[in-house]
Amino acid sequence: MRILVVEDEVDLARTLHTGLTTEGYSVDLAHDGRQGLWMARTGEYALVVLDLMLPGLNGYKVCAQLRREGNATPVLVLTAKDGDWDQAEALDTGADDYLTKPFSYMVLVARLRALVRRAATVAPPVLAVGDLSLDVAGRVCRRAGARVELTPREFAVLELLARRAGQAVSKADLLYHAWPDEALDPNLVEARVSALRKKVDVAFHRQSLQTVRGTGYRLVDDRERD
Repeated sequence: MRILVVEDEVDLARTLHTGLTTEGYSVDLAHDGRQGLWMARTGEYALVVLDLMLPGLNGYKVCAQLRREGNATPVLVLTAKDGDWDQAEALDTGADDYLTKPFSYMVLVARLRALVRRAATVAPPVLAVGDLSLDVAGRVCRRAGARVELTPREFAVLELLARRAGQAVSKADLLYHAWPDEALDPNLVEARVSALRKKVDVAFHRQSLQTVRGTGYRLVDDRERD
């Protein structure tokens, strides 16, 4: 079972990595908010341990962005702040639990186990646009029942288009969604969209991934044309 720990205090992050690995978890580390957001989007995690005071993008914004995108991975927030307002804000942005530093490692592990048990009873979201489906938790794409292999960047681009199905999505939005930790030319998106068209459209004789001139791209159920 994989856990993502997003913590900028390197010593604490290493301690959590060692301890949780001993508990039998597979642990990935991120040390700033943008890297953590990217990893949470593209990885398959049972839960996320998220510090609030992160460089680049704070934990409140990371959690809020994941929830806006429909990512239901359980989030346990760690913070040095212990005020009621801070706790309420973290929970309101979508966190599932809250632990104040310094904390008991035994309590942390118990809460992580509780979150995993709770999440096991909730079905993960599956996005569907016509016969194209995306299993967000499993990072699996299917068209007409056939599995389509995508790279993490391709999946991220297609996921945002699926979440906004029928709407024009700008290259800038797609770039931020798929490359949140990098400052790149929006034209980079064109290469990923071209690859996606070959995999999810051309291979199935479909035309669901459309170019919206002057804006970006749109994903539609092209069966409606039949």
